[in-house]
Amino acid sequence: MDEVIEIKYAPRVQQQQIHDLIDSKRFSVVVAHRRMGKTVSAINHLIMSAVLNKNEAPRYAYIAPTYGQAKRIAWDYLVKYVEPLGAVANIAELRVDFWGRRIQLYGSDNPDSLRGQYFDGVILDEIGDQNPKIWTDIIRPALSDRKGWCSFIGTPKGHNHFKELRERATKDEGWGLLEFKASETGVVHAQELSAAKAEMGEDKYRQEFECSFDAAVEGSYYGQIVNKLEDDNHIQDIPRDDICRTITAWDLGMGDSTSIWVAQIAGSEIRLIDYYENHGVGLDNYVKWLRDNDYHKAEHILPHDVQVRELGTGKSRLEVLQDAGLEIRVAPRMSVDDGIQAVRRLLPRCWFNVPKVQIGLNCLRNYRRVYDEKRKIFFERPLHDWSSHGSDAFRYLAIGLNETASTWGESINKPARWVV
Repeated sequence: MDEVIEIKYAPRVQQQQIHDLIDSKRFSVVVAHRRMGKTVSAINHLIMSAVLNKNEAPRYAYIAPTYGQAKRIAWDYLVKYVEPLGAVANIAELRVDFWGRRIQLYGSDNPDSLRGQYFDGVILDEIGDQNPKIWTDIIRPALSDRKGWCSFIGTPKGHNHFKELRERATKDEGWGLLEFKASETGVVHAQELSAAKAEMGEDKYRQEFECSFDAAVEGSYYGQIVNKLEDDNHIQDIPRDDICRTITAWDLGMGDSTSIWVAQIAGSEIRLIDYYENHGVGLDNYVKWLRDNDYHKAEHILPHDVQVRELGTGKSRLEVLQDAGLEIRVAPRMSVDDGIQAVRRLLPRCWFNVPKVQIGLNCLRNYRRVYDEKRKIFFERPLHDWSSHGSDAFRYLAIGLNETASTWGESINKPARWVV
């Protein structure tokens, strides 16, 4: 008789629904209120899938926004529930191995740790806090060989890529959706919900417990403005018009991503028609993208550190880009706070061409202050995460355009007064 191994996990009704959804749909989206138990169900589904998988050397991944979050939120659960299986736990790599199978925890803040792997199944937890490219550029290809599955789980964070995944799950074949509102699940006692609402306020409560995507990301610098732009139909398909003055604005990364916004100026309107972001490639890659899309003749606004000379070549990136034939304008130095205010003044005049600039727009929605979990307060400085580069590039655009006119009443089509 086969030995019976019992894992001490008794799913709630809602957790069982999550298991059923992931089993029935290759790609699934779970929008769940706080304290619903989604992480516990996610970890147990990875374990169950690994046990039942008959392929050679199955591999599964749980991915949180950061490595630290993965360790803090999911590691103890994983070790606890695989203990009856005789699993070997490796805390240095946040992985467990049993029966030739492996489940590992990752943070999407280190995407290189995920490259070059294959997966039979993946959970992307709090996907709204993760760079959307983690899915399109890394996880989706990693599932191809084994025809693996993926589930996106989380609590709403405004009108961002998590909301887009939710909409996709309502209509695309092979996708499925579950939503769990606290007022409907009964998991959190009604008295506790009432107290939470009184302390958190209506918007925050609706986001965290009623799964509303309408509220701006908490601590967001631009979320409410972008939501207003969407309400006013400033986010739509916008045709390119090369009669207009064209400007690009860059944020230059060294080891990080480099981002480029492409804007066209039509009267008082700023039309954001394109966006590009990449990681770990040289300047020639960005020059090639500009030429391939016929943006190389535009005016290019770059931050002041473009003038720093590299020790290896003795050349600055400014000189490299000028040698490539680009007309470079260096944005004046300005504090981050002043730059953020410049963006806030500029945004009401902006129109965004989706889907081409969707990733950059998501950056603006998610750009927010650092939050102190212990003291429950926001610091007056930006959080550096995946949204920083696109938001910084937009800040240089706002600073640069502000330099082209003495007041907003003047046409920003006037020739710029630049000093390089």
